Amino acid sequence: MAEILSQQEIDQLLDNIKSGQEQKNEEQSDKDKEAVLFDFRLPNRISKHQLRIIRSICDNFGESFTSFLVTKLQTAVNINVASIDQIYYSEYVLSVSNPACLYTFNIKNTDIKGILELNNDLAFLFVDKLLGGNGLTTKQVKVITPIEQRVLQVIVDRIMYDLKKSWQIIDDLEFEIEKFEPDIDFAQITSQSESVLLISFELIMGDQSYMMNVCFATFAFDSILAKMTTQKLSSIKSTKYFGVTSREVLSKHLAQTAVPINVEFGTTKLTVKEIMELEVGDIIKLKNKVHEEHKIRTGNRLLFLGRAGVLNNHKAIKITEKVFEKKL
Repeated sequence: MAEILSQQEIDQLLDNIKSGQEQKNEEQSDKDKEAVLFDFRLPNRISKHQLRIIRSICDNFGESFTSFLVTKLQTAVNINVASIDQIYYSEYVLSVSNPACLYTFNIKNTDIKGILELNNDLAFLFVDKLLGGNGLTTKQVKVITPIEQRVLQVIVDRIMYDLKKSWQIIDDLEFEIEKFEPDIDFAQITSQSESVLLISFELIMGDQSYMMNVCFATFAFDSILAKMTTQKLSSIKSTKYFGVTSREVLSKHLAQTAVPINVEFGTTKLTVKEIMELEVGDIIKLKNKVHEEHKIRTGNRLLFLGRAGVLNNHKAIKITEKVFEKKL
């Protein structure tokens, strides 16, 4: 006679079948997961907290260098921090083109060395704009000549100055250029297996985008990293903000531009003969009345009306009316 199962035994069998199927599904799910390789030699000397501070410093550098380029090149420029990475120096060497535009530098009184890398097209654009060009010319040979190096020195010195100013929140660091190198093999700042901090900046001029890299050897960075505390982070004020247009940047610099001003006391007409016969002491009769106001101009544009006088033993003109829109 066949054995009859109770309801309790049937429920237990169903539970065992269900648990076995779930275990099988879990095992299958574990097999489907892709294993991710982890390199225990990753050069992560700098923590995420310290990287946030460094990004803030780089934002300040970008803002300061942008202002300089707008004034120097007379064109709209926007600089963004594209990335901040910790990689092996050997990886960085492989990413550099040949020939390149490289400047090795160091920080005084420390063992920290670095490389400033300008994209070749960016370097030639700087040279062309500094020499009065429109920046649209191209160069077939990508080698930076000694004359072009001298022209670029203005830009490179300013970068070192802005780096010093932006890093002052951490310490008083003096950035000093060592030499120019067109070949990365001769710009050795650390061993191939050591880690470096690679900061990439994106420079946007018009509809063109260029890259500029700053590479630090991090083996001697510990003394500076130790000073990157929470208090330091809170005292960094990011000067980079959104919503600022190129028009506003240019207007700010134009407001500080010196403009020659001329005061017109009166007008008259003389013949060539009368001009030739003028002598010292002669009086020229003007058409203006004594009570009339004098015209104050810049170039051919009439700006103000005013009255002449003396202030602190100096000749002066008192503005009485604004007439910006009037022209000759």
